Amino acid sequence: MAKVKYYYDSDTLSYKKIEHKSGRKFGFALIGVAGAFLAGFVLLVIYINIPQIETPKEMALKRELQNMQLQYNIVNKKMDQIENVLANVEDRDNNIYRLYFESNPIPEEQRKAGFGGINRYRNLEGYENSKLITETNQRMDILSKQIVVQSKSLDEIAILAEEKEKLLAAIPAIQPVKNENLKRIASGYGWRNDPFTKVKKFHFGMDFSAPRGTPVYATGDGRIERADNRSTGYGNHIRIDHGYGYTSLYAHLYKYNVRKGQNVKRGDVIGFVGSTGRSEGPHLHYEIFMNEDKINPINFYYGNLSPEEFDQVLIKAQQENQSLD
Repeated sequence: MAKVKYYYDSDTLSYKKIEHKSGRKFGFALIGVAGAFLAGFVLLVIYINIPQIETPKEMALKRELQNMQLQYNIVNKKMDQIENVLANVEDRDNNIYRLYFESNPIPEEQRKAGFGGINRYRNLEGYENSKLITETNQRMDILSKQIVVQSKSLDEIAILAEEKEKLLAAIPAIQPVKNENLKRIASGYGWRNDPFTKVKKFHFGMDFSAPRGTPVYATGDGRIERADNRSTGYGNHIRIDHGYGYTSLYAHLYKYNVRKGQNVKRGDVIGFVGSTGRSEGPHLHYEIFMNEDKINPINFYYGNLSPEEFDQVLIKAQQENQSLD
């Protein structure tokens, strides 16, 4: 129950009851509401501008998140370096290694294939740093794919290099007798006068004049296919199967230094110059077969001749003189 308040009226010398006007009550109420609103606004401003007090768990999670962002940034920088190195290797692979070994380059689509279609990173969505995490994982997947493709390519290049090395070693690429002064070429490949019939006859090899007993060398790696005198006109002769379709023949030998089935290396002494078979004098008759077709040996002396020396040999071999067999 509200207390009734009185005041003393000096004119009537009596106490009178204090009457509250309704408008005044409303004013007081309005002032109270405004004061409450103002106080609330001030508290809200203070709450927004003053840093909130974090719990230890929140602080630990915040530090963990910052560390994760730092680690992802470091990983992305390292991937930048790896991508640059890998791009350099891929460029050399396509434009040097594969070009040298006559192999087709690997298309860019093949190096980065397999990342279209379904969204494999859906489980990484919905987080505060989803974009950073997704892009990093995607780059790592692409790099892994590229490294696998490049690794397989290098394995293939290694096999091609090994085969190329075997091929280069097998090709008959040197002269079959020592010829430092380039004066031992007696007759070349082509039409020559036969020493016995004196008519022109096609000479399918090259004749190297040399004293009896001069060493004869294998011109490339291979396996001795024949070492006998059972071929008309050649006398004691040797045939070496070099593989890859190449065969070399050494005729009119004095004696052998190898046997059938033996493996030889370029530069090995396989026999000695003689004059057996259909021969006018001591010399070596030398032939090269490619898939059983006789070809000009002059094109295979790049292994021990300079360009200038090759020109001299070429001039001597082209002279239409008399062969020695």
